[in-house]
Amino acid sequence: MLRKLLALFLFASSADCLLHAQAKPAAERSAQVQLGAGVSFVLPDYNPGTIEGYSVYGNYDFTAHFGIEGAIHGATLITPTDIAESSYLLGPRYVFHRKRLHPYGKVLFGLGVFTFEPVPGNPTARTSTHRMYALGGGLDFTYKRHVNIRVIDLEYQRWPGFGAGGLTPIAITVGAAYSF
Repeated sequence: MLRKLLALFLFASSADCLLHAQAKPAAERSAQVQLGAGVSFVLPDYNPGTIEGYSVYGNYDFTAHFGIEGAIHGATLITPTDIAESSYLLGPRYVFHRKRLHPYGKVLFGLGVFTFEPVPGNPTARTSTHRMYALGGGLDFTYKRHVNIRVIDLEYQRWPGFGAGGLTPIAITVGAAYSF
């Protein structure tokens, strides 16, 4: 009888190291949607200087790290060199989460619209539309539970069909977003 109890005790005490049970987390991260707006500064790579405008963006993160981003940049508000650029982009993104900081990288594809603004002597604007892509990244900061600050978003855009050598503007955006 004593041998059976000793064997049962040894089996029970060693069985816990073989079982690897894990508790289910109290809250799981589900898909997250973020919609935001910001101010954009574009270095046009056509004329020297900076053109300024607005950005509207949205993210849909379907896992903790992977998602898609859509962005509209309208660099059409302050155009000191009488050119404007607008872009309409969509593509995948990868985000890291470090407490309240969320650095991310992205690859976007879409259309770009280049506009020569009307000037004295030529009162009509001329526009051309081109396929484009952008490589970029940035940093979002969780300010409050549903409010994220876009500290910086940087995009290296490539418009390969623009002229002989293409166009390579750089777009910088800062803004804020509401996270659902």
